[in-house]
Amino acid sequence: MSPGCPWRRWMARALQLAALAEGRTSPNPLVGALVLDADGTLVGEGFHARAGEAHAEVGALAQAGERARGGTLVVTLEPCCHHGRTPPCSEAVLAAGIARVVLAMADPNPRVAGGGITRLRDGGLEVIEGVMEAEARRLNRPFLHRIATGRPLGILKWAMSLDGRTALPNGVSQWISGPGARDWVHHLRARCDAMIVGGGTVRADDPLLTSRGRRTPEPLRVVLSRGLDLPAAAQLWDPAPAATLLVHGPEAPQDRRDRFDRLGVERLALEACEPAALAIALARRGCNRVLWECGPVLAAAALHQGCVQQLAAVIAPTLLGGLPARTPLADLGLENLEDGWSLSEAATGWLGRDLLWQGAVVGPT
Repeated sequence: MSPGCPWRRWMARALQLAALAEGRTSPNPLVGALVLDADGTLVGEGFHARAGEAHAEVGALAQAGERARGGTLVVTLEPCCHHGRTPPCSEAVLAAGIARVVLAMADPNPRVAGGGITRLRDGGLEVIEGVMEAEARRLNRPFLHRIATGRPLGILKWAMSLDGRTALPNGVSQWISGPGARDWVHHLRARCDAMIVGGGTVRADDPLLTSRGRRTPEPLRVVLSRGLDLPAAAQLWDPAPAATLLVHGPEAPQDRRDRFDRLGVERLALEACEPAALAIALARRGCNRVLWECGPVLAAAALHQGCVQQLAAVIAPTLLGGLPARTPLADLGLENLEDGWSLSEAATGWLGRDLLWQGAVVGPT
């Protein structure tokens, strides 16, 4: 759709509405909608606030009321045509007497996949597709990734010193980054459905692993530990701040399993206790986006197994030194510099005194 398209102004507003619920709609996508009456006046707005609650179209139509009749619905995603937790939006659009629907993109969910568009056209409505589609796809990249791959989109995050260290030689690592960076991380967590650490991080740091109230409920806290060699007391075992999922392999001794069962921590046994298997399990739980906040060995494995699509690296203006170096990643098995992993869509910014690097991860060719 060309930049001169008359619907871009309204679609931009619908995308703003959709983004208001970022991190809260999984397994559903982010969707925003608005209604213009027959004269082109804005009469209703809505967005999908949470899974199980009213969809964006229904909210916008309810606000518009009778003024929707003969008007236009502008929506960021194809209206659904199936019964889920809520009735089909396509039927609500038809019942409201809308004359035209302007869409950013079709819904790739197999339960929809063009069915909503067909239902609207069969009902006599004009349907305009592809308005700001690239922007809509960018907004819903985690949802689209899960639908296409069966895994959530993964973000790998770390903080390190200017000389590439994540801890002092004695293991002390808190805090490398400053308050601004830590606040940014809490907001990042709020946009994710789960945060993942390994047993080493639990033993070394005893993290709380929450968004510090920036999202309710808090994202799921996930610990991946093959043998459950974990401390009996840790902040993650307290369910009050957030739920925790403890993931382990078949080699975990029964007495350790029993200990965490007595603590009331949810356990998940995987036949292969690896990042890829965990990613599939989390997608089945409805996670669209997860944050890997793990140590170097687990981070390298997550990269190798295709569980990381984006990187966020915070670099503090501090020198820590030390040999051997404590670095964000374990051995990636590279022998030539040209085989190194890189970032596309790379962007930088400042978080107080710290530098933030972000981008899409591109593996060796």
